[in-house]
Amino acid sequence: MIHDAVSSVSYFSQPALPKAEPQDLARVVDILHKRAGIVLGDHKRDMAARTLGLRSHHSGLDSVRDYLNLLEQNPQAEEWDRFISAFTINHTAFFREQHHFQILADFVRTRRKPISVWCCASSTGEEPYTLAMTLHDACGQSDVGISVLATDIDVQALAQARKGVYTLDRIKPVPPEFLRRYFLRGTGRQAGMAMVKPVIRNLVTFDELNLVAPVWPVNQKFDAIFCRNTMIYFDKPTQTRILDRFVPLLKSGGLMFAGHSENFTYLTKSLRLRGQTVYELA
Repeated sequence: MIHDAVSSVSYFSQPALPKAEPQDLARVVDILHKRAGIVLGDHKRDMAARTLGLRSHHSGLDSVRDYLNLLEQNPQAEEWDRFISAFTINHTAFFREQHHFQILADFVRTRRKPISVWCCASSTGEEPYTLAMTLHDACGQSDVGISVLATDIDVQALAQARKGVYTLDRIKPVPPEFLRRYFLRGTGRQAGMAMVKPVIRNLVTFDELNLVAPVWPVNQKFDAIFCRNTMIYFDKPTQTRILDRFVPLLKSGGLMFAGHSENFTYLTKSLRLRGQTVYELA
């Protein structure tokens, strides 16, 4: 019986994935940089090879070369979304780098409404919802005249973010008073889950946006821009271009928030470091 079980597992084993050749890996480095500005380091080649094999297999193709041909010959294909999603890391959390949200709360109390914040790498929604809760609380628990624009290149992450549903483990960083005020706890089939209340979800607009695209679908200015832990995926010239495009979108006295490992001081003269990876117009 043991022999039969082992044989059956082997019989139904996964087929071998198409292999990424060196020329395929060189090609995907160029494609990712042109399409999304992502710099794929040498240390990620093994990950890239497996990702390409998986996407080729799921697309019904026998070679990675054919898969890359499919992408380049069809620039509007839905597969592009899955391709980009496979190479982006959606590592996020509620109240990540918490000091930034206290700085934002203190800042918006000095500002006149309407107050708007742009989260330009919103991932699965934890950061923009944290921003919305922060604004709502700092503005006297009023939802009038405050808004958050949340954008990302990953459409799958955006679809998840719009639902506003998270496991109880994911919402642990949320302060207890915010949990009571801004979340609904699931019951029955939804036990173990929590949903962001409409009062907060309605403050956030999610939209797809590629930071290296020639045109951004953004027609407003912001009191603050959050671009945290995103620039590390771009090379220095791309970082500089993006920062220069942020500047005209900041209101007078506006702030830009960067990730803890990011330093923009030497990339642009238009922004100066205020402290704690927060920048202001120079």
